[in-house]
Amino acid sequence: MIAVDTNILVYSVREDSPWHKTALRCVCRLAEGAAPWTIPWPCIHEFLAVVTHPRIYRPPTTLEDAVLQVEYWMESPSLQRIGEARDYWGQLKSLLIAGKTVGPLVHDARVAAICLDHRVKEFWTADRDYSRFPGLRVRIPLLRSPGVSAR
Repeated sequence: MIAVDTNILVYSVREDSPWHKTALRCVCRLAEGAAPWTIPWPCIHEFLAVVTHPRIYRPPTTLEDAVLQVEYWMESPSLQRIGEARDYWGQLKSLLIAGKTVGPLVHDARVAAICLDHRVKEFWTADRDYSRFPGLRVRIPLLRSPGVSAR
């Protein structure tokens, strides 16, 4: 299963992003495909916070449009919804210590722990910080070469 990070979701929606077309193709390929994929719940929350924030985007995406976009993703028959599960704390604690994770990177560790707990095969992001978490296979699909990864 492939998991998608907030930044890929944001770029796929915001036409003013230089990565819009590539990110949109990535998300559409997953949403329209038969293979299971996921958006961790914290990434949905962060997507909503980022695209509607007036200090980040002028004009920001309206709340109505942002919620509607999430609804569209939720309609994908191959989408799996994942969040904190039974062994979440053990997984998070391990990643925090292994990655020497503090401050804002704790959010990334949270997403990584959820993905690992749900046996996500690959995590698509534009953020190289995720490479600090052992066991999480990170891919940056916005780069030209499909084989290039964050490690």
